[in-house]
Amino acid sequence: MKYDTLGNTGIEVSEVGFGAWVVGTDWWGDRTHDQAIEMVQHAVDQDVTFFDTGDVYGHGDSEELVGEALAEVRDEVTVSTKVGYDFYNNPQAGHGELPKKVTPEWIRTALDRSLDRLDMDHVELLMLHNANVDEVTPDVLETLDELREEGKVEAIGWALGPSIGWLADGDAAVANEFDALQTVFNLFEQTPGQHFIDTIREQNADTSVLARVPHSSGLLNEQVTPDTELEEGDHRGHRPTEWYETGWEKVETLRFLERDGERTMGQAAIQWLLAHDEVASVTPTFRTNADIDEWAGAPDTPPLSDEEYDRVQELYADNFGIDRDDGMDALRSSVGGEDLDGTGMKSAGD
Repeated sequence: MKYDTLGNTGIEVSEVGFGAWVVGTDWWGDRTHDQAIEMVQHAVDQDVTFFDTGDVYGHGDSEELVGEALAEVRDEVTVSTKVGYDFYNNPQAGHGELPKKVTPEWIRTALDRSLDRLDMDHVELLMLHNANVDEVTPDVLETLDELREEGKVEAIGWALGPSIGWLADGDAAVANEFDALQTVFNLFEQTPGQHFIDTIREQNADTSVLARVPHSSGLLNEQVTPDTELEEGDHRGHRPTEWYETGWEKVETLRFLERDGERTMGQAAIQWLLAHDEVASVTPTFRTNADIDEWAGAPDTPPLSDEEYDRVQELYADNFGIDRDDGMDALRSSVGGEDLDGTGMKSAGD
């Protein structure tokens, strides 16, 4: 494992982090309480030190599990949580989005409840969860600063949901000097991450990128293949057949990244992300301990050479040689892509 820091905060994160949305919910497979605890602790054993949860994951269950699992190593890990949804007063309807609530009072209330569940007096990183840019008012920014001064959080971030818009929100995070910006970013869905990296460089900002969905929902780690039958309730079931079919073809064009067995495709996908200096940590969706063993080892595999990186970008620019649609346009933005009109940019899946 290798480590990086968030912005200029000095807060250390493992280059491969644990996305704790996989525990506390059944969206990524069923597991018992004890199995979830063991899974988090196995990640610690593999030198993962960055754990990213959120209050809405399992309506608090993920935070409770993370807090319990990390209790004995609290001083050795970096913990992030997210607030911004009111699940306390609203029922969850399948995978539908809950009502957002991003006010100074709610942020304080939600954070206190999160800390109670985590059994911690502070978190290193607090992120606003899919907040819209118009919700992050000067009062909200002042509240975040106050929470840092009070010692309840050390850094602030903004977690984006590309399928519900992302451009203005992420640009505002960089402009307002948020320490971290979390977004979908992978070999097949490059637009959000690359845009923010360019913005960070142009503005000489200290914002770090946290890359989620690094394996494009199972394609780049080859956990979703032509023979895969998704279990009932699997959140990826909403994707059209065309997305899978074009994705499998794209994967075949990237076989050169495996480099004679020195790294798996799943590890190569992570190394591609880590080739960007602004990416501090990558949070894959671990489903098993075997996943943790493989992907936590990605930073120790050979980094992509300049030639390999350039070849990937050539393929991406040519849509990997595929001349048909992947069927995702209708799913990529709740605002119909209007936020991207005139920018020349593509949307991103989620």
